[in-house]
Amino acid sequence: MAAQKMVVTERDCTARLVPAGDKTVIREGEFVSITQELGGNYTITWQGNMYRIDGTDADAIGRKPQVLNFEAPADGTISEQQVWDAMETIYDPEIPINLVSLGLIYKVDIDQDNHKVSVQMTLTAPGCGMGPVLVGDVEYRVGMVPHVNDVEVELVFDPPWSREMMSEEAQLEAGLFF
Repeated sequence: MAAQKMVVTERDCTARLVPAGDKTVIREGEFVSITQELGGNYTITWQGNMYRIDGTDADAIGRKPQVLNFEAPADGTISEQQVWDAMETIYDPEIPINLVSLGLIYKVDIDQDNHKVSVQMTLTAPGCGMGPVLVGDVEYRVGMVPHVNDVEVELVFDPPWSREMMSEEAQLEAGLFF
């Protein structure tokens, strides 16, 4: 494991408590320790607790932020492709492979009338402690897609996840393809 790096927050920043996923705001000028930088997100410790900072807020801890730019459809609809593209930017915190390639996203429904996206997803293991954090990641990133006003994420465990659900590229990257 790499050494922790102490930094001072450069602006107020939203963070989520690990593993509960509860949101908090870390104020500008706070000392935090970066403990992990995987998949474009950051795990930090602050005031004795572990938090996750989204890569889009990386500038708050002196890192280059991940920028998600989606062109808004002129007709006011939600683009399903943009929803999938947003989810491809979310990485499992322990396996730096995106959730889509891991096969964790089972279903996406878009209610154009109410500008709502519903996602059914699973975890690599039912007892995964990072479930609430990953749900929060999906809600946050899909919420960045133009015309999305509401995101609902449901964790499902049927069918159970298995490595065969991963894309071939993800299996190769994880060293599981043989």
